[in-house]
Amino acid sequence: MTQLITTDLVELDQNLGNAPETVIRHLASKVAATGRASEVEGLFADAFAREQKTATGIPGGIAIPHCRSAAVTVPTLAMARLDPKVDFGAKDGPADLVFFIAAPDGADQEHLKLLSKLARSLIKKDFTAALRNASSQAEIVELVDGALADKPAAHAAAAPVDAVPVGAGVGAAAGSSVAGAAAGEPTTGAGRGPKRLVAVTACPTGIAHTYMAADSLVAAAREAGVDLQVETQGSSGAKALDPAVIAAADAVIFAVDVDVRGKERFAGKPVINAPVKRGIDEPDKMVQEALAAADNPNARRVPHFGAEEQAEHEAEEKGEHIGQKLKKALLTGVSYMIPFVAGGGLLIALGFLMGGYLITKYADTIVVQNSLFNLPTQFPDNAWGPLGAYLGAVLFKIGALSLGFLVPALAGYIAYAIADRPGIAPGFVAGAVAGFMGAGFLGGIVGGLLAGYIAHVVGRLQVARWLRGLMPVVIIPLLASLVASGLMFVILGGPIVAITNGLNSWLSGLTGAGAIALGVILGLMMCFDLGGPVNKVAYSFAVAGLGAATIDNQAPWQIMAAVMASGMVPPLAMALASTVLNKKLFSLAEQENGKAAWLLGASFISEGAIPFAAADPLRVIPASMLGGAVTGAISMAAGVGSKAPHGGLFVFFAIDNFLMFVISIAVGTVITALSVIALKRWAVKKTVDTVEPVPVTV
Repeated sequence: MTQLITTDLVELDQNLGNAPETVIRHLASKVAATGRASEVEGLFADAFAREQKTATGIPGGIAIPHCRSAAVTVPTLAMARLDPKVDFGAKDGPADLVFFIAAPDGADQEHLKLLSKLARSLIKKDFTAALRNASSQAEIVELVDGALADKPAAHAAAAPVDAVPVGAGVGAAAGSSVAGAAAGEPTTGAGRGPKRLVAVTACPTGIAHTYMAADSLVAAAREAGVDLQVETQGSSGAKALDPAVIAAADAVIFAVDVDVRGKERFAGKPVINAPVKRGIDEPDKMVQEALAAADNPNARRVPHFGAEEQAEHEAEEKGEHIGQKLKKALLTGVSYMIPFVAGGGLLIALGFLMGGYLITKYADTIVVQNSLFNLPTQFPDNAWGPLGAYLGAVLFKIGALSLGFLVPALAGYIAYAIADRPGIAPGFVAGAVAGFMGAGFLGGIVGGLLAGYIAHVVGRLQVARWLRGLMPVVIIPLLASLVASGLMFVILGGPIVAITNGLNSWLSGLTGAGAIALGVILGLMMCFDLGGPVNKVAYSFAVAGLGAATIDNQAPWQIMAAVMASGMVPPLAMALASTVLNKKLFSLAEQENGKAAWLLGASFISEGAIPFAAADPLRVIPASMLGGAVTGAISMAAGVGSKAPHGGLFVFFAIDNFLMFVISIAVGTVITALSVIALKRWAVKKTVDTVEPVPVTV
């Protein structure tokens, strides 16, 4: 097996700058210089993107930046002992020991196990003390190799925490009275065994934090005299906890940054949720909180609904404020609404194509009175004959019915994000009321929020045990539907209808400079966060109006076209810049992403530009917004319309004035591509003088 670390990958007592960015870039350069990575920038971008998600500093003056990257060819460790120290986000201050873990995307299990093993060794004080006292690169390599081989010389502390296998309890390794307790023997004077806890740890990369959090929690539980068994859901494999162990547990700890796999196994257990890094920084507090939850009949519990329905509760555990919770609920509603809109909108567009734009007047009669064996005789003049008219009517009607779920689905899943499954029915009902009253998109949002929060409040009521089973299926839907929909009918519906009608009238009357200004605003929003909340608001605004569009009122179609055209600009521009105009300004990984971005952009998938924005947001985002604004303005000025809510160039048949649609996209794409190239050439961040450039050999 290839050696993970060599003397060429070790820096001792060096000044590598004063920010994590410079340290990570320098270590990425060393990895590439030894031939273990194909290029520096791709590796640095992946590692720094991981660093921005969660700081990698841990207590004890240590940092473990790490990533999986397509640029890495050999699993590698690079190490630096810093002078001066650099703040990597640990609570106890800056770090002087930095281990950079670089794993290929397809690293084998043996290498991943060794990388994870090193991460676990770094929480041992004797091992880190030896690293600080080492006098040469060779001694560092020897210490690391010893840690990976479990040599006592590398870290001689008794009862090492990493001796506890994944899924094993504290008692299995401690050889103390706790071990007897784990086997069912009492350890207290009252003749009662200790509390039993289970935990799951997981992080996005699954190399370092997952296993360090597990070991930290195990050590903290041992000190507290508690039996704790951990399931690590990491990259080097995991053994699921025994169902009997879970059943016997008094509480569960989730130290995770991703969804827990198989969360339903823990249903009904008191739960403590926190980011995985807290499992490293504050394991003793998490253990104590779990013990307190075990004795608290009102403690939060793992729901019986599965892995994803607890989003609101986890948000509260992580300290999210009301704005973040509201944003998450709205985005959940939009994400579940979009399939109804996308499918329905495309079917309507196909119906127009085959049955003509006047098929709306004939569709109901045709689908009821005619069939493939009894084709209609009355249909629009521009239909594709009797067969086209019949098929067009069927497609249009299916699409219209699908689009009719827009507001109920939006409201239903907003409520679902707030109150889990009991909120779905009240949310759909409130959304249906909003649609019936003509309150539209705004009514759906208000109705969904009302239904969700009312269902959430009702669900928290303390009721008799015999009534608990009826709460989620009868009581909560009944009361929440009655109150939320009642409020919509009696109080809120009328004002919202007035606002909606006024907004529609204003948009329908926009011409000239007003329409162009709206196009600029929509273009800026679509390119601001590339699929994020602002982008989704603009998109939702556009698709919500499609149902109101007619031949006489084409403003909603024009808004849809401006939104779709603007959203196509960022990925197409990044593809143009990185694969045609100036490849040298982009890493090899970005050039590969650029090839894929051509198709993503042509399909109206704005997220195709995210890899570029993540690596260089201060240049890519402003350039994208500039091009998107120009595209939106041209599209609105030319009166381009789209009857399809998605599909990009592939729904050409649903685009009015397709030539100007393409021209507006092309102009915005060129502007963004040239802008990002100019920013990369001339808006360059000055490098830190103390960082020596490292030549790269591939």
